[in-house]
This record gives sequence, C-alpha cells and structure tokens, in this order.
Amino acid sequence: MKHARVAYAGAIHHATPHPRGLQLADGRVLAEEAVVWLPPIEVGTVFALGLNYADHAKELSFDKQAEPLAFIKSPQAIMGHRGQTRRPADATFMHYECELAVVIGRTARNVPREEALSVVAGYTVANDYAIRDYLENWYRPNLRVKNRDTCTLLGPWLVDAADIPDPGRLQLRTEVNGSTTQEGTTADMVFDIPEIIAYLSGFMTLAAGDVILTGTPKGVVDVQVGDVVTTEIEHIGRLVSHIVGDEVFGIPAAPTAKA
Repeated sequence: MKHARVAYAGAIHHATPHPRGLQLADGRVLAEEAVVWLPPIEVGTVFALGLNYADHAKELSFDKQAEPLAFIKSPQAIMGHRGQTRRPADATFMHYECELAVVIGRTARNVPREEALSVVAGYTVANDYAIRDYLENWYRPNLRVKNRDTCTLLGPWLVDAADIPDPGRLQLRTEVNGSTTQEGTTADMVFDIPEIIAYLSGFMTLAAGDVILTGTPKGVVDVQVGDVVTTEIEHIGRLVSHIVGDEVFGIPAAPTAKA
C-alpha cells in the first residue's frame, strides 16, 4: 500500500494513488498539481549515511570506512514532493543524491541484525542535495553541505514494508530535465539496511517516524537554477524537485565589484 500526506483547502490529508492523481481519505480525487505535497510521514529524527555506496565513495576519492558514517539532519532541511530547493549563488558544484529512505515503525533499541527489518514501517524516496564546495574536512558531509534549508526531499509515497520484501535489491535512477544521469542498485550498499539499523540502535533508541537515508550510487552531476530533478526507486515512486535561486527566498544578489 502507498500512502501520502498533502495539504489541500486549508487542511492536511492522507492520500493514496488514483489513476487521475491521488485520492484523499474523504474520497475527493485530485490532480497531483492541485495539492501541496508534504513528507509522507510526520518526520522524527533523520539519520543520513555518507558514502555508503562503494562506487560513489570512489567517485569522491574516499576509502571505505570501518563503520557507517552517519549524521543527523535538521527539520528545516526536509521538504516534500515537487518542492523547491535553493541553489546558493556562491555554489560551484551542487548535486542531487537519490537515496532509499527507511522509515522506522516502532521504538527500537539494541536490535540484532536478523530482526532489524521487523522495526521498519516502510520506505520512501529521498533526494538529499549537497554542495561539494562547502566540504571543509575529512568528516563528510559537514553542516553547510547537508543541513541547509530545503536541501532534502522525501516522498511522494510511503510504501508499506510488507510490499517491499527485499529492499536490498531495488533499482535507483535520477533524471535531470528528462535525461538519465544516475543509475544504481541498493545491492551495492557498503552497509545494508539491517546492519545500519543494528548499528544505530546499538547506541541510541530509534522511534517511530525516524528516517534513515541510506546513501547514493555514483553518477552525481552539477545542477543549475531552473533544473527539474526526478529521483526514482522501483516499486516506490518518483520524487520531483525544482532548483531555484536565491531571489525566490528573498536573498539579494551579492554586490558586484566596481571597476
């Protein structure tokens, strides 16, 4: 089953897919463009895995780490389907990251690997943008790279875990303005989902609504203002985002140097 959360006519609604777009819980059928898409769940803590695909780590000239490289994202970073992500004027290389997002369904502490998938409520698609110029040290990524407002999109659908029997064998793909730029499979993760859940729950308590972003394969390219980026994972959905400039957020252009 697929589920979404949207805003429409002054209220937040739960929705499911419909041939004409989506259907609200009250029965109304709407076009996709008629609603504001929210993250498909009420998001708790967001954990992100860095460099969790060997080919992407190689792409960034980084060796395999001994344990998952995990960090936490701020609530202000999170957006829904069809959202606008800001590209700062000073960025020279900003790229998308198509990621499988794992949604935790119940409180979990010290979960053994063999039981880890039992605490998963479902899966959604993530696009976790990064600005490579902002990297400052070996601990990738730092705050400015991965905790900027509007830099992480989730959605459009939450797919029940029971409908994804093997999350370790899903195809990922990214399109920029309709052209495919990234392809991969979750089978190439360095640390798979059970291992990640066992690792995180081994030193902290996971709660329902927590989200784990599991990394991205190689194939990231620079995106520009005006680009439309679609990240897709088979059986889960297609997540669309729009790249916009500073002016959309009321940020004035930097003054030009006088001759």
